[in-house]
Amino acid sequence: MIPEKTLDLSIVIVNYNVSNFLEQCLNSVYAALKSIPSEVFVVDNNSVDGSQEMLQQKFPNVQLIANTINVGFSKANNQAIELSKGRYVLLLNPDTVVQEDTFKSCLRYMDQNPKTGALGVRMLDGRGRFLPESKRGLPTPLVSFYKIFGLSKLFPKSKVFNRYSLGYLDERSNHEVDVLCGAFMFMRSEALQKVGLLDEAFFMYGEDIDLSYRIQQGGYKIVYFAETKIIHYKGESTKKGSLNYVFVFYKAMIIFAQKHFSKRYAKLFSLTIHSAIYFRASLSLIKRLLSNYIWIIFDFVSNLVLLVLLAEQWKVKQIQFPDWLVQLLLPSYLFCWIFSAWLLGLYDKGTPVKRIWKSTFFATLAILAFYALLPKDWQFSRLYILLGASEFIGIFFISRALLSLIKKGKIDLSPFPKKRFGILGQQPEFMRIKSLLEQTYPHIESIHHVALRSSPDQVKINSYQLDEMLEIHRLNELIFSAKDLSSIQIIEIMVATSAAQLEYKIAQPDTSYLIGSNSIDTAGDYYKLHFDALEQATNKRIKRVLDLCIGLILLPLLPFICWFYKQPAQLIRNILGVLAANYTFVGLHSEQLNRKFQKKSLLRPYYWSLENQTEAIMRYTKNFKAQTDFKSILLNYRLLDQEPS
Repeated sequence: MIPEKTLDLSIVIVNYNVSNFLEQCLNSVYAALKSIPSEVFVVDNNSVDGSQEMLQQKFPNVQLIANTINVGFSKANNQAIELSKGRYVLLLNPDTVVQEDTFKSCLRYMDQNPKTGALGVRMLDGRGRFLPESKRGLPTPLVSFYKIFGLSKLFPKSKVFNRYSLGYLDERSNHEVDVLCGAFMFMRSEALQKVGLLDEAFFMYGEDIDLSYRIQQGGYKIVYFAETKIIHYKGESTKKGSLNYVFVFYKAMIIFAQKHFSKRYAKLFSLTIHSAIYFRASLSLIKRLLSNYIWIIFDFVSNLVLLVLLAEQWKVKQIQFPDWLVQLLLPSYLFCWIFSAWLLGLYDKGTPVKRIWKSTFFATLAILAFYALLPKDWQFSRLYILLGASEFIGIFFISRALLSLIKKGKIDLSPFPKKRFGILGQQPEFMRIKSLLEQTYPHIESIHHVALRSSPDQVKINSYQLDEMLEIHRLNELIFSAKDLSSIQIIEIMVATSAAQLEYKIAQPDTSYLIGSNSIDTAGDYYKLHFDALEQATNKRIKRVLDLCIGLILLPLLPFICWFYKQPAQLIRNILGVLAANYTFVGLHSEQLNRKFQKKSLLRPYYWSLENQTEAIMRYTKNFKAQTDFKSILLNYRLLDQEPS
């Protein structure tokens, strides 16, 4: 039975592990819904980041549909649409911010244009720049070919080569188009009843193209509506640079072609898409390998060459050692130094390069300890090892300094750029945001208050003296107080200053994070207060390596030690589970954190019973150290046969 359409607007948001973005989105949604008879659905696809708890606490009026599995984008939207009571239905991404006038403007246009079945708006990325997918053409084989192989980028204004993004149409004017973006699809319920809901054959991607096409086939117009704007932090829900994205997206294109094109046309489209899959997948794989491993490869090759040259100098001085020994030991030494650097995060973005001293020191100690155990005829020189370690550190610093000189025109080895923040808001929010920045960002040059001197409905840049402050203080990031500025003001300021190459963040009231996005190609990001040490990639890596090392030590001992446990079979399953990464030796046993930390653990931290549970949780997550896990295992090893929890 179809619900009676007693409301003006039903908004449907599908969420999957983007709690902070969802909260910001809903704040803007409710600000824009004032005086509009409406309802808001959030369909959560089994998030584990506390999204559902946040909704219950902060947005009790939201109609939450909590799925126990990830059912996909199409099915999740359909679940809410089938319950909706609005004359219009809006599908909205959680990583968006709408203006206060967005819904009223869309309702007015749709009411005045009854032949329009669906409408999309002008979308901007997190730096105030226009997103081309705001308006799109139908992806026929030829249109898709031009898009896939980059001709649309080479000729962005061409009617021939860029029909995919309709680059020849003015982004600031209304146009009838073929396809809307699923991040914002404002649709007439009457049209949905006629053409049907989203096709659930599309798990993610392609469903917006399919539905737009069917709405057109149903006799309705599809309109790009440029009279209002939203921010879309493109890529937050899905990482669009991944191989998985390439395969899922282009598979969706094949489903669309097989559904709507003739058999002959669909085959041509399928051939084009399959070519694109392998082409884009290859590029994506090469790009990922280069970005993730280029420094590791460089360090290994450059240091190996220098170590071989150093070995030759030893031979000149009549110090003999077999070639096979060089071929075996030199790569082993290098592996130790590089593995230690990787373990401590030196190949991760944002890690201080000075950590190379610590990583090389511990690796060299390990090498020297191993060296002492070798037969005498294998021990050719401890000095060689120490010189090799010095050379490794030297190459590391010199190569990074040269790259910095080429890219920045100066030697700057800081992992974080110097930030000169400008905070737009009233004094109380300025102080709160300033404190948040000082506790989360490690390299602040200056923080300036951009006082609000205009009435709330004004959006004049000069009234905030921004022009002068940008020039005098050379600001490179603006933080907006959502408590003191409307979404319209925030977006207009972003657009007006986008040429200055600034970064932007938005601070929501009563939250401990700032959300923003630095480019059209990167996912949204945020500064989060009280971040957990356990969330850092380096500590996750160290914890996993520790689990593996202890598991591999215990594994051959199982035939001897399992008899000392009450549940030997469970002990064996536990250790094998840790090695398979299903469990961890030491972790949190807390109902409130079970959804956040999915991996079960065998033991609690050693101080668990000695402290208040909340304090113990804070101590473990925010000040995680490998020594804690090691000590916990030593003190509680008799409990390793317990059921993981």
